[in-house]
Amino acid sequence: MLVEPRIAVAVVTMGNRPAEVDALLESVAKQDLAPARIVIVGNGCRLPEFAHRLALPGEVTVVEESENLGCPGGRNVALARLREFGDIDVVVELDDDGLLVDADVLSRVRELYAADPRLGIVGFRIADEHGETQRRHVPRAGAADPMRGGYVTGFLGGGHALSMSMLAQTGDWPAAFFFAHEETDLAWRAADSGWHILYAPELLLQHPKTSPARHAIYYRVTARNRVWLVRRRLPLPLIPVHLGVWILVTLLRTRSAGGLRAWFGGFVEGLREPAGERRPMRWRTVWRLTRLGRPPVI
Repeated sequence: MLVEPRIAVAVVTMGNRPAEVDALLESVAKQDLAPARIVIVGNGCRLPEFAHRLALPGEVTVVEESENLGCPGGRNVALARLREFGDIDVVVELDDDGLLVDADVLSRVRELYAADPRLGIVGFRIADEHGETQRRHVPRAGAADPMRGGYVTGFLGGGHALSMSMLAQTGDWPAAFFFAHEETDLAWRAADSGWHILYAPELLLQHPKTSPARHAIYYRVTARNRVWLVRRRLPLPLIPVHLGVWILVTLLRTRSAGGLRAWFGGFVEGLREPAGERRPMRWRTVWRLTRLGRPPVI
C-alpha cells in the first residue's frame, strides 16, 4: 500500500487555448495538495508564457514537440518525462480546456490510491459550467446516473489519474491511434492485468460541452481505431460480434452521408493497416467486464 502516493499533473495542449490553460493551471495552484511535479506538453507548437506558471507549486516542466503527436502521443511524452524523474506514483492528466472547480481533487486522488494498492485508473466526472454531464461522458452502459460511482470498465480521457506502476505493466497510451478509443485500449489492458478502474464522480472536471464530431477526422479515425482496438485486444470469436454491433449502431446514429462514407473508409483502413501488437484479453477478463456491466462487444 502506498502511504502517501506522490502526485503529478500533466497537461497536453496545441497552444491554441492559452487563456483556458492559464485558468486550468490556476485551479491546480489552488489545490489543497500541491502536486510534486507539473508537466506541460506543447503538442506541435511553441508555448506562450503562462501567467500563473511561476506561482505554481512543485516542479514545472515544459516540453515542446515540433510535431502534433495526437492526444495519446502527447500524453506519452509527459509520461516519459515523469518516468525519467522517477519520483512520481500517480499522474493526473487533464484536458487543456478543463477546470478543477474543487480544491480537494488531488488530495482525494491521493486518498483513493493510498487505500487500494491495485487501483490503476480513476476516472473523473466531466460536467459543463451548468453541472450537466453528457451521456457519452458516463462510463456505464445505458442511461446511467453520472453521480453513481464505483468500479467500471472504462474512463474519460478529459480528466483521470493513472498509476505509474500500472503503466509499467500495461504500457503507455497507443500513440498510433492519435485520437479516439485510446482510453478503451488502455482500460482493457489494465483490466486484463488485474488493475481496478474506478469512476469517482466526486472528482469533478468542469469542461465545455462539446461534440466529438467537431474534429474533421472524427468519422474516419473513430472507425479505423475501433477496428485496430478489437484486432489488438479481443479474442478472435468476439471481433466480428463487436464490429457487427458497431456497424449497426453507426448506421442508426449517423445522419450524414459524408460521415458514413468517411466512417466506412476508416473501417477499411483499420482492416488493411497494421493494428500494432496483438495481445488479446483473457476470457476471464471478458467475464469480468461483463459482470461490471459492459461486455467488450458494446
